[in-house]
Formats: sequence, structure tokens, C-alpha cells
Amino acid sequence: MERKPLDTLISKNGLWVSRNGHLHGVKKCETSQKYVRIEMDCGEIITVRNSRTSRSARALRNHKFHKPCKRCRLTDDRINEFSKKISRDETEIKIVRSFRLPPEKPAETVNVKPAAAVENNTPATHIHNESRAGVTADSSTYHRSASKHNTSDSSPSKPNSNASANSNTKAKKTSFQPQQPKSKKTEFTPLQKNRILSLLGPGEMISFSKEKRSFAELESTLTLQRKKDIREMYEDSRENNLGKLERIITEFLVDMGFLEVKSPILIPFEYMERMGVGEDKKLSEQIFRVGDNMCLRPMLAPGLYNHLRKFDNVLPDPVRIFEIGPCYRKESDGNSHLEEFTMLNFCQMGSNCTRDELEYLIKELLDFLGIEFEIVADSCMVYGDTIDVMHKDMELSSAVVGPVPMDMDWGVNKPWIGAGFGLERLLKAKHDFKNIKRAARSESYYNGISINL
Repeated sequence: MERKPLDTLISKNGLWVSRNGHLHGVKKCETSQKYVRIEMDCGEIITVRNSRTSRSARALRNHKFHKPCKRCRLTDDRINEFSKKISRDETEIKIVRSFRLPPEKPAETVNVKPAAAVENNTPATHIHNESRAGVTADSSTYHRSASKHNTSDSSPSKPNSNASANSNTKAKKTSFQPQQPKSKKTEFTPLQKNRILSLLGPGEMISFSKEKRSFAELESTLTLQRKKDIREMYEDSRENNLGKLERIITEFLVDMGFLEVKSPILIPFEYMERMGVGEDKKLSEQIFRVGDNMCLRPMLAPGLYNHLRKFDNVLPDPVRIFEIGPCYRKESDGNSHLEEFTMLNFCQMGSNCTRDELEYLIKELLDFLGIEFEIVADSCMVYGDTIDVMHKDMELSSAVVGPVPMDMDWGVNKPWIGAGFGLERLLKAKHDFKNIKRAARSESYYNGISINL
């Protein structure tokens, strides 16, 4: 039988069956591409998916309901018509006649002489051999009950009825042992675990092996808490953490004497070749190409190089500039990588471009943000020797003391220093997020709180 969508079933019957089984009259029904908006005779309005397999669709298709809605005031004729109505598209239903088991035969008495009874010259034991619905008694149960009776009862045999009752009782006790109560342990599927982890707030932890609440109870509790957190954020600041961080860093660097610049996001791929990232480099595989000659910038360095060259001999010495903006790379999936991320790069060209000055600028910025860090030596394929800024085991920044060989390709011929930070990683370190996606541009999280509620 063809399963019709929900809107067709509603139009055909003029009725709606709610989740609690109440039958409503439909006053108005509007259908979009995926949803149905239903206005009922009682005034209630709901929006549901236009599904073929939902509970309400099945109820309308099979003409089943619990009771009519009192406020809709459906007439008896309308209710009876829906109850008796059979769709033309429904296939014939075969009714299987119910059957009964054949009546029990009277129990037959079987005289059994166990070996022990013969040896001791004790009277034989009479045991009823049950025959119920064609199922014979278990032979192992029979032998156990017979041996138990023989060893525990050495007196002369009693009437057959008493012996049969005692034997059946013992056989049942042997066959059906009471189950020992087991300790209740909640089991979670991998999908349920992922859902619970996504609902945890910053700093919250859970041990699934020790959790006694069911998935539904735990999900409901966390959902209510997240709604409360979002309402509190709305009342307190109404600022997005990523945008707020960009604003306060901008104010800090401007006060330090840096000039803010904004360069294009769509750049010629030739810029990346000048940065040493050619077709044969591994980094080139991470670049989002746009056509044959353009790409989305994977770093801010090309734009800063161009600005340094153009501001040289125009701005006072040393030239200080910075940029904050989005970059794009086909990064591997992980807790600290994103394909769309926000970079901060600041650089100084001219006098006093030393490592000590670079470390001083890094320290001033991270102390201002309240983030702990450690500076270690490293190297990269673009700049060679670098200074890495670490927070625990996560890299916050890669910094360089120039000049470097590629400077001549950009027309820069003076000493310089510079550092690049990922803003999402700064937020992850500051708020102790377990996953960097909580700090990124997202439709699933707001300030680290899940909004898939």
C-alpha cells in the first residue's frame, strides 16, 4: 500500500490525531516544502514535518485514535465515519481465525522403580507424567526430582495424588530457580554518548560507566541547563566570544602603536608560489582553489608583505601593522583544527626587530588576555626557524625573526619580526573548551554552549 504524506491524509480526513491520541478537527492546513502547519478547531496550532511514517500519519492511515478532543466538539457522525472509514488504496487484510489448544488429557500414572529402591527393597514411587499441549516433561528434571524424592523420603509410599503433587512441586522448584537481582547499569550507544558530550558545558565532565540516569533523563537535564545558560548570556552581555576577542585585541594593538589593515580573502595563487607553497608542496593540497589562478587565502602573510613594502618610507620607523581575518585550509579533522578559522598576524619592520622585542610583544598580548603560555623553538616549511608559543600541548602561535630568503620576492629588504595566532585556539585555551568547534563560527554552538536543543 502506498504511504501518502501527512498533508494528503489530513486533507482527505479533515482530522488530526495528536501524539497523545486525541482526535482533532482541522480548521486550516498549510503545507511548505517540508512542513505542515495545522490549525485545529480547538484553536491549537502546531507545525510538524510532512512525513509519511510519523505516528500521526500511521494513525490517520489506520483510522486509530484514543478519544476525541472535547474542545473541538466533533459530531458523533464525523467520529463514526472516521472510525469505520476504509481507504480505497488499502489492500485486503486477511483475518486469521483464532485457535485453541486441544484439551489436556488426564495425567497418566507411571510406576517407576528407581535402582536405589530395588536395592533397598523400598516401595516404588508413583510419579505423574505431565502431558500439556503436546509438550513432554523434561527427562533431566524428572530424574532429579525422582532421585531427590528417593533420598529424602524413606517412608512407605503415600497415595498417588500426594506423591504426584510433591513430585510436581519439586520438579518445578528444580526447573525454575529465582533470578538473582542484577545491579542496574545504564548502557549508552555511541550516538547517545556523542549527543551527551555535545550538551556538556565548558568545564563539565561525565563518566558514562558510573552514570545511573537513563539517556532521556540525562539529555533532558542538560538541555534545560543549556537553555538557562543561553538566557543568562543574553541578559549579561549579548556578545559573541569570537567577535569580542577580535575587538579587544584590535584595541590592544592599536594602543600599542600598530596600524590595522584589511587585505582581500580571494588572492592570486601566484602569491602562494611566492610564499614557497608550489604545486609540489604538501601545503598546496590544503588550499581551496577558485578557478585556475585564484584561491581562498590560507594565511595572512601575503597581504602583510604587500602592506609592509607600500608603507615603507611612509610611516615612521618602525612600521607596525596587524590584520585579523578569516583564512581557509583543508585541515585534517581534530580537536584543534578547522577548515575556516580566524587569524591574527602582527609584524614590525625596521629598527629594534629582535627576538627579545618579539617575545615582549607576545607576552604583553597573552598576559592581557589571561592565557598561560610557553615559548619553544621550532621550524616550518615556509619560514624555516620559528618560535612556537604553546599552551599545554596546543600551539597558539608561530613567530619569526626576519629577514628570511623569500623577502626579496616581496620587495622587503629590512629586518622584521612577526607572529600569527589563531583566535579560535586562544578561545579554546581561555575557556578550556574540549573541542575547537565550540569556539568557531558555528550554527551548533554559541560561546561554547550547544544550541541544538
